Amino acid sequence: MYEPAGRQEATGGTRQYDRPTGVGGGCRFPQRALRAVRSHDTSDGHTLPRTQDGEPSASCTVCRSWLAAHRWNPGRMSKTALIVIDMINTYDHKDADQLIRSAEPVVPVLTDLLRRARGRGVPVIYVNDNFGEWRSHHGELLERALATPHAHLVEPVKPDADSLFVLKARHSIFFETPLHYLLQQQGIDRLVLTGQVTEQCVLYSALDAHIRHFEVIVPHDAVAHIHEDLAQAALRMMERNMGARVCGSRELWV
Repeated sequence: MYEPAGRQEATGGTRQYDRPTGVGGGCRFPQRALRAVRSHDTSDGHTLPRTQDGEPSASCTVCRSWLAAHRWNPGRMSKTALIVIDMINTYDHKDADQLIRSAEPVVPVLTDLLRRARGRGVPVIYVNDNFGEWRSHHGELLERALATPHAHLVEPVKPDADSLFVLKARHSIFFETPLHYLLQQQGIDRLVLTGQVTEQCVLYSALDAHIRHFEVIVPHDAVAHIHEDLAQAALRMMERNMGARVCGSRELWV
């Protein structure tokens, strides 16, 4: 099981990382802001001030200076979307057996996360591979997945009437898709990435989200993998190299 960097112990050759808190359990101050004030944050034990909603309150002179310099509006609420990647799946492809073993425990976790997000009015966006079926729409992909022996992995997490759906042809949810435009139109700047595969589509999507200046959150128990060792490395890369918040799903929308 993935252990977020902030909880690792500095034993032997393992480095102890300092990790900011995030959605559902601490300050939501953007990663770039955290890096900008890190010297202040770590030098005297200062905790970044925040409102009840988790936004920076700008009550600290250092934080207020950063906000002013970057034209940040402390009254602006960040808007979050829950992204479900490639969970509409027939599981009849290469490495499917390994993926199924990982997806089995993820499905109930994701089902509960979807329930909580929808209960809070959080937009849910499915971004799914078209599996080379260029004449198919999302309804046909869902029907095909529900007609397989692995329908139990699809039925609990299928889109509801309010869900948005974007088709993709490659690993990243952004590559040659209208997702970026959709997120901008919806005013969304924070993405919770779930689904599969951790070390492939989730990883590449997190990188593309990062370079587009989205805040990224990855609940490690709501993503499925094929190779566990690569998945662990992918989570570490997302956290360390992309500023992603890696956490447990129960820390979100509680």
